[in-house]
Amino acid sequence: MSDSDSLLPPVVDEDGAPFWAYAARGELRVQACASPACGELRFPPRPCCPHCGSFASEWLLTSGRGRLWSYVVPHPPLLPAYAEQAPYNAVLVELVDAPRIRLAGNVVASPDAPLNSVDPARLRIGAPVRAAFCPAGPGGSVTLVRWLLER
Repeated sequence: MSDSDSLLPPVVDEDGAPFWAYAARGELRVQACASPACGELRFPPRPCCPHCGSFASEWLLTSGRGRLWSYVVPHPPLLPAYAEQAPYNAVLVELVDAPRIRLAGNVVASPDAPLNSVDPARLRIGAPVRAAFCPAGPGGSVTLVRWLLER
């Protein structure tokens, strides 16, 4: 069992299922309104556009590049599986090609590295990152989007 298997997996609901299916293929996609008059990107996924009310949607491929918008270093008390990996980071990444969209995750040294594989002192707001994909959960049931620092 890998370190990521003991961590809490994300809950995959009907609206977000396509996001996780694309992640399993190594693609970072975001939901967009498919109304010709709107086209707004949205995250988290939802059934109807908060801008125009349309139920039409599509999933657009992004570059997978972003910038650190914010981060924290959680401190104990933590759930046991997380305490074993402390100190680690929890980040919000602003997508380069969709600046109003921010995704939560972790900056790691490689896609399957433990959460504590990057010294939190190396993180800086605005630092460029790129998406990486890591199967996790029981039997690799979900693919996490993690972040690698760009050089």
